[in-house]
Amino acid sequence: MIITFYGVRGSAPTPGPTTIKYGGNTSCVHLAMDNGADVILDAGTGMKQLGRSLLGKSTPINIVLSHVHWDHIQGYPFFAPIFQAEREIDVFTSADSPDHLPGTLLSQMNGINFPITLEELPSRNNCIFDNVETLLKDRSIHVIRKALNHPGGGSAFRFEEEGMSCAYVTDNELEPPYKVHTSYDEWVDFLHGVDVLIHDAQYTEDDMPHKHGWGHSLISQVRQLAMDAEVGTLVMFHHDPDRNDTELDEIQIENHAYFKHHRKPIKCICAAEGMQIKLSRPIIGSDTLVKIL
Repeated sequence: MIITFYGVRGSAPTPGPTTIKYGGNTSCVHLAMDNGADVILDAGTGMKQLGRSLLGKSTPINIVLSHVHWDHIQGYPFFAPIFQAEREIDVFTSADSPDHLPGTLLSQMNGINFPITLEELPSRNNCIFDNVETLLKDRSIHVIRKALNHPGGGSAFRFEEEGMSCAYVTDNELEPPYKVHTSYDEWVDFLHGVDVLIHDAQYTEDDMPHKHGWGHSLISQVRQLAMDAEVGTLVMFHHDPDRNDTELDEIQIENHAYFKHHRKPIKCICAAEGMQIKLSRPIIGSDTLVKIL
């Protein structure tokens, strides 16, 4: 399994000289499964670059949406494979979203918000929001879903392949002031022992209490979760649009010091556009090798 990050920013795209190192595009991650399947996690503005890399293939594309807020769907109209004749593209959306929301990713192409309509596309676009886990399993993509703590709802996903695992938990508030859909202890159980955890880490203590309830986690909370769940590698994701490269560098230093102080063998990195993580199991029964490329 190879994980490639095409968009790592939260809330709004932030191109410019202060975000060159980590990138300014919004959420989009590609999973190249060992069985040949392509899984795309969210369709933020980073999806435009990803689309070019998939043009040489003709296999179906599986897009799994955590939720349908704008920063997670705005890249879809610029995704090159949707302009390929007969290319099959299936969009799996959260069953926790209100019934009128799953089609938002496709309905933005209505001739008003975007000049080309869905009906004009030569590809075959399908929006699926029932039995997501079962349908993906039929395609040999094994995934478990968990409800996010986020305004409007949404889902986190844990992917398993040949003993390797990757969890995608973005736009998740670990200690929300509103109704809790998944408790902290439930997150620890859901994520226990995962090889790679990609988790929302948008806020610092300085952002509180003003942004409490906005649907995102504190960096310090995510570090603690990684320790309690005994994850292998923690990838901090969905960076605040106001967080520049220098500030993220400082967070990297803090991460290293934190886990060293607690004597935990957890790798912790801030996601950056273009970063790749390769998971492999060289020998059956051995530990998963996680290599950052």
